[in-house]
Amino acid sequence: MSALDRATSLSRFLSRLLDTRPELRREVSETLDRPFSAEDMRAWLAAQAPDERSLKPTLRRLRARVMAHIAGRDLAGLADLAEVTETMTSLADVTVAEALAVLRPPLVARHGEPRDSQGRVQEFIVIGMGKLGGRELNVSSDVDFIFVYPEDGDTDGPARIGNFEFFTRLGRQLIDALADPTGDGWVFRVDMRLRPNGDSGPLVCSFDMLENYFITQGREWERYAWIKARPMTGDRHEELARISRPFIFRKYLDFGSIAAMRDLHAQIRREVARREMANNVKLGPGGIREIEFIAQVFQLIRGGRDLALQIKPTVPVLQLLAERGFLDARKVRELSSAYDFLRRVEHRLQYLEDAQTHNLPSNPADQALIARGMGFSDYEGLLAELDDHRATVARHFEEVFSDPNRKGHSLEGIWQGADGSEQSASSLARLGYREPQASAERLAATKKGGRYQQMPAAIKSRFDALAPRVIEAAAATPEPDAALSRMLDLLDAVSRRAAYLALMQQYPQALERVAHFAAASSWAASFLTHHPILLDELLDGRLLESAPDLPAFRDQLRQALDQVEPDTERQMDILREAHHAQVFRLLAKDLYGLLTVEKLADHLSDLADLMLEETMERVWRKLPTRHRETPAFAIIAYGKLGGKELGYASDLDIVYVYDDEAPDAGMQYSRLAQRLSTWLSSRTPAGLLFETDLRLRPHGDSGLIVVNLETFRQYQLESAWPWEHQALTRARFAAGDPEIGTKFEAIRQEVLCREREPGALKAEILAMRQKMYDAHGNKSARFDLKHDRGGLIDVEFAVQYLILAHACHHPELTRNLGNIALLGIAGKLGLVPEPLAREVADAYREFRHLQHNLRLNDAHYARVPPEEVAEERKAVLELWRRVFGEG
Repeated sequence: MSALDRATSLSRFLSRLLDTRPELRREVSETLDRPFSAEDMRAWLAAQAPDERSLKPTLRRLRARVMAHIAGRDLAGLADLAEVTETMTSLADVTVAEALAVLRPPLVARHGEPRDSQGRVQEFIVIGMGKLGGRELNVSSDVDFIFVYPEDGDTDGPARIGNFEFFTRLGRQLIDALADPTGDGWVFRVDMRLRPNGDSGPLVCSFDMLENYFITQGREWERYAWIKARPMTGDRHEELARISRPFIFRKYLDFGSIAAMRDLHAQIRREVARREMANNVKLGPGGIREIEFIAQVFQLIRGGRDLALQIKPTVPVLQLLAERGFLDARKVRELSSAYDFLRRVEHRLQYLEDAQTHNLPSNPADQALIARGMGFSDYEGLLAELDDHRATVARHFEEVFSDPNRKGHSLEGIWQGADGSEQSASSLARLGYREPQASAERLAATKKGGRYQQMPAAIKSRFDALAPRVIEAAAATPEPDAALSRMLDLLDAVSRRAAYLALMQQYPQALERVAHFAAASSWAASFLTHHPILLDELLDGRLLESAPDLPAFRDQLRQALDQVEPDTERQMDILREAHHAQVFRLLAKDLYGLLTVEKLADHLSDLADLMLEETMERVWRKLPTRHRETPAFAIIAYGKLGGKELGYASDLDIVYVYDDEAPDAGMQYSRLAQRLSTWLSSRTPAGLLFETDLRLRPHGDSGLIVVNLETFRQYQLESAWPWEHQALTRARFAAGDPEIGTKFEAIRQEVLCREREPGALKAEILAMRQKMYDAHGNKSARFDLKHDRGGLIDVEFAVQYLILAHACHHPELTRNLGNIALLGIAGKLGLVPEPLAREVADAYREFRHLQHNLRLNDAHYARVPPEEVAEERKAVLELWRRVFGEG
């Protein structure tokens, strides 16, 4: 049996078509080995050269040619799903374009060209919706259109009419050319119900009419429909996108879409049940529509922020969701496999009679044909696999769209009765709250507060559903009272944005993590409260598993920045949001005990370097008079960033240098440095990127904002104070031109390796240490981990002295390895006893750990009871005595 004969045995439609048109059988047989492309269709039409009279029969013959070809290839196993849907979509594109090319000239001859107020000719834009828009058209599908044109005005011919009337007539003629059933059939049935106001609305609308409709009347389900909108004809498509995009995609994470699409799906389910359509592979449980809903709800939630998700085809969207970590890769494979299977079943149902059906057949003969067409020996085997796929889809759909609040919550009474009374406190005490009266009063204050009382009903409903879960989640933490108070602060801060309430309401695991954060760290809770967009990060199952992948992060950041070019304000926000998200991911690992303080500081420092690099590149590109493609400019890190000991809220001590002999180089790099500082330190709606401190540059605040590299060298060799050389021990190249970084490191080694008189150096460092001690006097009974004698600064000053005093003989001391590693080198060199070096390294590590934990809970001073660190302090004081000869 030939491939074509096999195909005809599985489709009564194809069999009849080829029997009544023998020439078609010959043509299909000769070309069945290859796809029928859009170019083939256009060539076929060009050979026919249809005019207004012959347009309808010509387009219908083309459809017959294409349908015979694609049905033959598909049923013979020669075409995959992508080829089938692309061929059908191309048929729609080509026939629409051909119809307009034939129909418009006679209208223009009678009425003239439609023009706007400035005399520009207006084009007719046919927007393909649904599967046509997504290039996923099935073989017997309707086509969903919306007709628009850019500007109102009039035609310029003798029988003048308005543009609205001109395009209305053209639209009607297009529908007639495609959908009028003649002796040759039709090309496509046309559905115009997705246009503004549906059947009761005008057939065409201008851009202004469309925009006004979106703003005043656009409904939630129309956002879903417009995701796949694709202009098929005309021009000014980007202008159209600027109108539709804000309606479809929100700037914020729109988790309210889940509830809206859940409601829409419930309506569909009710209609399916009413019409007994359980065997419908499109609309029934576990059908094609549920897969599309899963993809599209994530697009509605995230597409406004992640522009890559604004694509239209279903399977590529699912694949992107897996790449982004929003859906598990296994689920995406299962959904993609089910989508392919269901769509192929759908096509075989439609091949039977060229009918737009999605219902499984009830008669055994058709069941056998469908089974054979899908490669099964019997219908029962097909049903088994079909049911398997549908059950998988239904399970994943329920995971995404299930309503966690449909059964209410056992603690609703505590929230609804929150009045600060003893009864309320007793209820909290039974849950494990340690300060139940204070927590009861805190709950009552929230419930009686002006913000809660003034909430719109829809938001208050979400808040009321969430509050009992907050009480429960906080009770499950080691610090329930602190967790509750901090979580209520967060709810209060985000209560104007229903999407954030919806997120925590929809995803209990996110709420549990919020509770963990709030109990573990007041700083973390505050960070989340100030940047609630980070709640989204809690949904990523890889949050605690994946190691930081900075190269991938850099690629995503660059893509996001490029997509909004040249919008400087949005780019500044993106930099902040991206940095906050990465910091938050590190914070999560930190609070779950998965990072040491040292490893955390390394990650934060590497991240800061990357952000400096990307920000510098963007700023340089935007300088209007730059004299070279890449700047001969570098950012030198000092202090915590230089020593890779950066904390969550550390300032960046940086110095800008350049190495460029161009006549106006100083002026150019001064502009770069000023704008770079603005980009880094300005507070935008997304918050702050970094606080920067430039005072360590030559001559401090009175010096130039950026300095020539040779001038920097001369200053360090001839004019710098000893404390500036102390600072230089922790300096390193962070971003910019790597060649300048290499030259800087050579200068740094040259300066640090100069021979110094030990006594004078010692006196200078001791004087600076006393000055710092006097400035940060501790009058409490607790030990200040940083500033007190025997603390962190003493370790740092001792290491700096060892470098400056001995690097002339031991240049390995100049390596910027951090204080712990440098203590080890000093011990091996015999500059201090090795056992003491190890003890001090351990003390330094413990001090930093304690300091870090205190800062996580917003301690104003990093102070502990002296007895907790007596041994560590003793070791540091002994190092000080050994190095400086005083105790």
